[in-house]
Amino acid sequence: MSNYTILELFRQQVETSVATLKQCLPTLKNQPCSQNEIEQAIQAAHSLWGTTSIMEIEKAANLVQLMKDCFIAVQQQSINLKEEEIETLLHASDLLLSISKAAEGNLDTWITDHAWDWNTTQETIANLIDRKQVTGDREQVTDNSLPTYPTPPTIPSSIELPEMSNEGDSMMDLFRLEAEAQVTILNNGLLVIENKPQSAQELEALMRAAHSIKGAARIVGLDGVVELAHVMEDCFVAAQAKTITLSPDDVDVLLQGVDLLQNISQLNDAELPGWLGQHQADFSNIRDDVAAILQPGGRKQRVNTAFDTNAQIVTPQSPVPNSQSPVPSPQSPIPSPQSPIPSPQSPIPSPQSPIPSPQSPVPNSQSPVPSPQSLVPSPQSQLAARGGENTNTVNNQDRVVRVSADNLNRIMGLAGESLIEANWLQPFADSMMSLKSRMLDISRSLEQLQESIEQNLYEEEGKEYLVQARQQKQECIDYIGDRLNELELYVRRTASLSDRLYREVINSHMRPFEDGLQSFPRMIRDLARNLNKQVKLEIIGKSTPVDRDILKKLEAPLTHILRNAVDHGLELPEERIAAGKSPEGTIRLEAFHRGGMLAITISDDGKGIDRDQLRQKIINKNLVTTDMAAQLSDAELMEFLFLPGFSTAKQVTEISGRGVGLDIAKSMAQDVGGTVRANSQFGKGTSFHFQLPLTLSVVRTLLVEISGKPYAIPLARIDQIVTLERDEITDVENRQYFTMNDQNIGLIAANQVLELPAQKQQNVPVFIVVISDQNSTYGLVVDKFLGERDLVVRPLDPRLGKVPDISATALLGDGSPILIIDVSDMVRSMNAILKGGNLSKVMMQAELESVTRHRRILVVDDSITVREMERKLLENRGYQVDTAVNGVEGWNAVRTNEYDLVISDIDMPRMNGIELVKQIKNNPRLNYLPVIIISYRDREEDRIQGLEAGADYYLTKSSFHDDTLINAVIDLIGN
Repeated sequence: MSNYTILELFRQQVETSVATLKQCLPTLKNQPCSQNEIEQAIQAAHSLWGTTSIMEIEKAANLVQLMKDCFIAVQQQSINLKEEEIETLLHASDLLLSISKAAEGNLDTWITDHAWDWNTTQETIANLIDRKQVTGDREQVTDNSLPTYPTPPTIPSSIELPEMSNEGDSMMDLFRLEAEAQVTILNNGLLVIENKPQSAQELEALMRAAHSIKGAARIVGLDGVVELAHVMEDCFVAAQAKTITLSPDDVDVLLQGVDLLQNISQLNDAELPGWLGQHQADFSNIRDDVAAILQPGGRKQRVNTAFDTNAQIVTPQSPVPNSQSPVPSPQSPIPSPQSPIPSPQSPIPSPQSPIPSPQSPVPNSQSPVPSPQSLVPSPQSQLAARGGENTNTVNNQDRVVRVSADNLNRIMGLAGESLIEANWLQPFADSMMSLKSRMLDISRSLEQLQESIEQNLYEEEGKEYLVQARQQKQECIDYIGDRLNELELYVRRTASLSDRLYREVINSHMRPFEDGLQSFPRMIRDLARNLNKQVKLEIIGKSTPVDRDILKKLEAPLTHILRNAVDHGLELPEERIAAGKSPEGTIRLEAFHRGGMLAITISDDGKGIDRDQLRQKIINKNLVTTDMAAQLSDAELMEFLFLPGFSTAKQVTEISGRGVGLDIAKSMAQDVGGTVRANSQFGKGTSFHFQLPLTLSVVRTLLVEISGKPYAIPLARIDQIVTLERDEITDVENRQYFTMNDQNIGLIAANQVLELPAQKQQNVPVFIVVISDQNSTYGLVVDKFLGERDLVVRPLDPRLGKVPDISATALLGDGSPILIIDVSDMVRSMNAILKGGNLSKVMMQAELESVTRHRRILVVDDSITVREMERKLLENRGYQVDTAVNGVEGWNAVRTNEYDLVISDIDMPRMNGIELVKQIKNNPRLNYLPVIIISYRDREEDRIQGLEAGADYYLTKSSFHDDTLINAVIDLIGN
């Protein structure tokens, strides 16, 4: 019998047995002691156990054995099956059906992908079998009666956080991920419900979110969370059934419950027990307040027990837990997270309903409650609740990073390609060894040819050796050509692969912009209600990719700007109506990519900033004089908003007005290599514009040379680059300036800031990089510009601490390291140098020409070849060189021009070199002038004759082949 037939029989047997279970189990909900159904379930489980054992699917056989033991325990009346436990068994049946379909494919992959789901279901059934007494369950809610909620049980004094998987991820880690995802849905849904209380789609999503949190909390034994989530779910179900309508006050209460759930999702295992004990009363009070929503006409007066509606989230106070801290019991019955209790108004899933895939569309409000596995996602689909994106999580100690499954798959694919491409190198290396062997053959053939020539055997053997050598040579050339073509193709492939792999890794570090905005709609709503304002928040570009580190850094600045906009940017409704505006103010938050940068704009249509009031505020704070304030441009006025402690608010409130926030925005932008500016039109609104790098992993830089070495300056921190002629520099009171846009900008040499040796200044333009901070602008003088380059940032070794003026390092294309300059730190260093008063200066044109004039050399030789060789050799080293063709012309030159050095030949017409040296040394005005004789004569008596005539060096013309001449020139007149 073929394998296909065996698999076919296996699937048929599983389908038959699972169908039997799905017929029996729903009946047991209403007739828990029906022996007929129990017997059929036992037989079906037994058949499944035999089938899975034959197929050697051990995990399936173990699960079926547990199910069989469970049915036997029911038959013996040692346990009773409640509704949620029957749902768990139905879900286990669905898992068995799924594994039978996966058996003909990659079974190991399926088991790996569903490990969390499988293990949790199996553990829940095992706990059910071990349970020796039946625990009470809540009454079901019907249309004619409302639920009553018992007093919260006393919380035991300890909690055990169960471990979930072999990889070390605990169930609490997955609970936090689940709670975080569902809290976002709850927050956003409640904000919509406040304005559209009958929105069926939103109520369905809210019910699902509360249902998922309830199931996940039950797994980890957080009874208080289970009860709170349950009553919240009942509220949403009742709203779906239109037995209640959620008012803004009801939404306030529900949002307080959401805050409690969000706080729990942000606690680690060590903080959780103490915090739960401290907030036990909060859970009880808010649970009762939420339950009161279900009692029309009988709602009690509610108080905000532990929450500030102005705050984005209450930060939990987490004292160090002790062994006496009250915490939930881990011994409560633990059903599968995939099988929560269906709410009474929600239809129970059909026994024949298939297992929905993670990609299944979200059902509408009329759809039955989804299958359990769609309510609590597996680890491979934790982000499904965030928009359908499957993700994997990487847990590095206390940091969890979400990476989409598609992105991770692409990275793995590229890594596999990279591994395959690396395997190409060894055969190529072997081919190079083969080439080396062939070259040795050619070498031996040439040696034999040489021997035949030396032995006068060329006619007999030489021709044969020559033909052989030529043939081997041609073979090597062809072989090298082929290998070079292969190498060129390999280089292109690896370059493309490296680029794709690099970009994919960068993408894995990016998150949609909306991931950093999840708390803002709720914050704006709470602030607006607190201030009696009507505010609409518009978010544009939610899917714009943003570096996760930048996204995290943006949270504080954006929070401050948004709070300021609501508090004293937007007017009260009556003020807006009086000004001819809509009573509802609008705040727009927009993100997009532009010019290789991330642009973020926050704007409002409020009252804007009065320029005259701002100018007067600046004067009152003694930041500028009255005359200077009158001359400030709009852009310069706006810059004062970013100073620490500066505020335009007329009064300080709990929300804003203390002068903190905008300086944080400026600092954050500069820290990541970006900028922020403000614009405002009085009566029309205010806007803030961030320009930030797309990622902190790669930075666009300007490469410059400082003291002969390359350095990188982030482009985002450069105001401008300027090339100046030296006569454009002004020297006033021992400081040098140049003028740009009617502003005097001080000059400081980069080598002095970095404490590097100064290079010899050439007669070339001055290269300047203009940089600034909030208060100062400087021109950084560098040796030259080397062009722009994208660099992959590599942090400095933390053992070095903070390196002055340097932020990070990178590698250039040739593998050489380069340092990236910290512009903010460099500006501070410049301020310190100016206070010290010890500035290095840029040589002015006259000074530079004077220095150059003192290094002028006269070369005297009758050979044009020698003259030109000496001239080029000296000019390449920066000297100015004149030439003369004989001694008389040389003598006339030294009498009429100023030279630092004379280099002369000996044998020349009209006046030889010895006579020229004597003339120079006997002249009182010229006898200081050093002279070097260079001659073909290398006898000792010739050397003595030249030195006696007064020459400082006597060199032979072989000195051209090394540095002898240059060293002699440097010795006499310097570099």
